Amino acid sequence: TFYYSTRLCLEKVLLQCILQSRALSGADAINALRPFYFAVHPDFFGQHPKEREVNENSLKRLNGYLENLQKPGFRSFKPTQLTFYVREREPNSSNVPESFSASGFRAVSFTLHTRDLLSTVLDILNSCSLSTEHVQSLNENSQPPKETKSPLNRPIKWDKTYYSFTGFKDPEEELEQAQRVETTLISWLDDNEASAVKKLKKSLPLRKDLERLKFELSRQLQLSDIRWQRSWGIAHRCSQLHSLGRLVQQRPEVLKSVKGRTVVFTDRSGMSAAGHIMLGTMDVHHHWTKIFERLPNYYKLQKKLLLLEERISQLLGGIEVIYIEELQPLLTLEEYYEILDNFYNKLRDSRLPFHPRSLRGLQMILESDRYAPSLHELGHFTIPMICDPAALQWFIFSKAQEARENLKRKEELMITEKELIDTSTERFSLHRLYKEPSVSSAQMIDCCRRLLEESLPYLQGMHLCISHFYSVLQDGDLCIPWNWK
Repeated sequence: TFYYSTRLCLEKVLLQCILQSRALSGADAINALRPFYFAVHPDFFGQHPKEREVNENSLKRLNGYLENLQKPGFRSFKPTQLTFYVREREPNSSNVPESFSASGFRAVSFTLHTRDLLSTVLDILNSCSLSTEHVQSLNENSQPPKETKSPLNRPIKWDKTYYSFTGFKDPEEELEQAQRVETTLISWLDDNEASAVKKLKKSLPLRKDLERLKFELSRQLQLSDIRWQRSWGIAHRCSQLHSLGRLVQQRPEVLKSVKGRTVVFTDRSGMSAAGHIMLGTMDVHHHWTKIFERLPNYYKLQKKLLLLEERISQLLGGIEVIYIEELQPLLTLEEYYEILDNFYNKLRDSRLPFHPRSLRGLQMILESDRYAPSLHELGHFTIPMICDPAALQWFIFSKAQEARENLKRKEELMITEKELIDTSTERFSLHRLYKEPSVSSAQMIDCCRRLLEESLPYLQGMHLCISHFYSVLQDGDLCIPWNWK
């Protein structure tokens, strides 16, 4: 599985790093970071695609940091800023790493600038508010007696005059300087603007081709939209549209039922819970053809699903059942219908005394991996499919007013966010300004307001993505963290 393969990879990296460190043995260091892995591992965020993606990217960058930290003669050392979504611990879980609740998580950002493995492990645990007592004890127990220490493998420490005479760079001095200097937006743009411009220019013909293909197919099939689930490169997207175009030419009769629909290129084929046609990028035309042929049956199931949502709403005082693509996993229509049906049957049997229409104007989403209801900052309730009906009733009643206030604030945030995106795009002459789904409206607003206080000629004509870390995408898009310095 992904979990075990990733874990083995991480353990291998840690073992390689620890071999050159006298502070911890390999097994001790792996055990020391075990609470961290349990708290942030992507496999535990299966129902939260945004947070899962952030943790996956951060773990990759953490692996690179650990590898580079112990490379012999490695000089290009830079502090690394990381963001993780950390699962909340159960209130009475003591220090058991597996005792995490399913009710929520928090975002943690920190910068690594340590030069040895032990300090790095301690920094990670401290930043995530995880216990370090076991690390300290392991460190003390793993220190070998002085008389058994061998001078072998001791790094050569040259006198400062050696570097002055030879002109070579002093690695210790470079590390100390890197520790003092944190990556800033200006310094990062200075270092990466040329690379981004080069990649962007190279991608421009493909970008035009993508827009042309998308427009032609949308017009020809009378589609509402064409989207992509993942951040595939421009060349990959063009290839997918070309493939769909060939199917249109070969089998035009099977595409008669797509009018007004949205096509989403994803990892699997079918119809999504939101009613979009999913085309698996690894599937061949034969699989796509079957999906198009099944559309009439999918539409019938979708009508049944909408009726089921209405019945649930009636039982819960008029609260609206919604499905939010950006916040929920990409479920098929069949999977979502099953979740709704199970919840409806449980709700119907419980006969909760909700007054008709008492909760009109409120919203809720259903999730299958939680055990306690919660109220999202955007105003909707997140309700577990297996939630106790009595607890559900009390929670909704107690949070109804707060939910209405959050919904009102959501509308205000979206208006402010759009205004700031438009103003920033015009101010810096950007070709496009957008954000990753994991960046909230409040974070985007804060980012744009601070950007507008800066003079940034580097951004003219660029595609700027607000994310959680710095990177230059393969097609020249600039990614910067929303909380840039």
